[in-house]
Amino acid sequence: MTKLRLSIAIVFTLTSSYSTAASYSVDARGDAMGGVGVVSASYLTAPFYNPAMGAIYRRNDDAGMLLPGIGIAYNDQNKLVDNIDKMADLLEGIDVNDSSSYTQENIDELDAVMNDMEGDNARVELGAVAAFGIPNPYISTTIFGKAYAESFVAADISASDDTLDKATESKVNAVSIAFLEAGASLAKYQTVFGQHMSFGVTPKIQRINTYIYSASVDNYDIKDVFENSTSESTFNFDIGALWFYGPFRVGVAGTNLISRDIETQVITTSSGSSSTYTYQLRPQYTIGAGFVADYFSLSADYDVTEDKRFDQFDDNTQWLRVGMEIDIMRQLQLRAGYKLNLAYEDNDGTITGGIGLSPLGLFEIDLAVSYTNEDSMGAYANFLATY
Repeated sequence: MTKLRLSIAIVFTLTSSYSTAASYSVDARGDAMGGVGVVSASYLTAPFYNPAMGAIYRRNDDAGMLLPGIGIAYNDQNKLVDNIDKMADLLEGIDVNDSSSYTQENIDELDAVMNDMEGDNARVELGAVAAFGIPNPYISTTIFGKAYAESFVAADISASDDTLDKATESKVNAVSIAFLEAGASLAKYQTVFGQHMSFGVTPKIQRINTYIYSASVDNYDIKDVFENSTSESTFNFDIGALWFYGPFRVGVAGTNLISRDIETQVITTSSGSSSTYTYQLRPQYTIGAGFVADYFSLSADYDVTEDKRFDQFDDNTQWLRVGMEIDIMRQLQLRAGYKLNLAYEDNDGTITGGIGLSPLGLFEIDLAVSYTNEDSMGAYANFLATY
């Protein structure tokens, strides 16, 4: 592994260590079910999907704790990191002022690798959550904290016609956004015109950090990543509603209802111009419907709006999610799901699955995995206890 490849891994890890959450859930149960939760979340995970779910609980639920929930996912379908590694290996030992240090075959291979890298990016997502819930018939409350980071590595290939100049002028940019979020989800059950409904709101404080790092393949310094950072704190809130009749449910949730544009520090591109990245935090509305019974559930969520996020990456999302759960004697839960990003045509769908273990009802461990292809996977885990 080259030093640059190691540097990229360190950037991902360090910028995610105090990271955070926008409209993203980090919940192994929901992630195993394709990411659904608008009508199928528990009162403990209600803040991450639909605050109205905080009013839906069993009669013997007095309090609960989710500590911790963690998750990681990566997507490098264009094998960008491998190509960066190849480019670094090809440049190693080449002296642009000494034609005897390279061959035409080296030049052709270097040119092919750079052409393959152009416009590509790789993404890593990390997150962690904690929640403490006190369900009650007055104002059911779940206090939570959530951390989430999304990091991109992108190739910035020079427009030079000379292959060696192109290689030395080209750069690799690492861009991260990290959210630290804390708040309380408040929910209330109501009968409205004879219909069973619940409503919820989640006021929350968000701290948003950005990090940006630009380096040539043969000239970089990892410590500079923290010199190019921004940080701001803001208030935001989510809302939700749920209608149910027996096991049949329909719900709607709106997250991050206060819009913000978050801009990174300035970097110098391969062309010598100055550039920034802008992350668009916009309201996200999701509707859900499903059949949720004691020992079986099947539900679907659909994002009504498209989430555009970074302005310089093709990272828009608009998810359609479907998931199911089979509960065996409240001791073992089997889960499966599927989700598809409708923001782009010809996207691969993601298959998800997982299990829950609840020995004697004393505590619960949830495990989940997601698989799009061999270059895009994820893994998630939760530990819960209810009293």
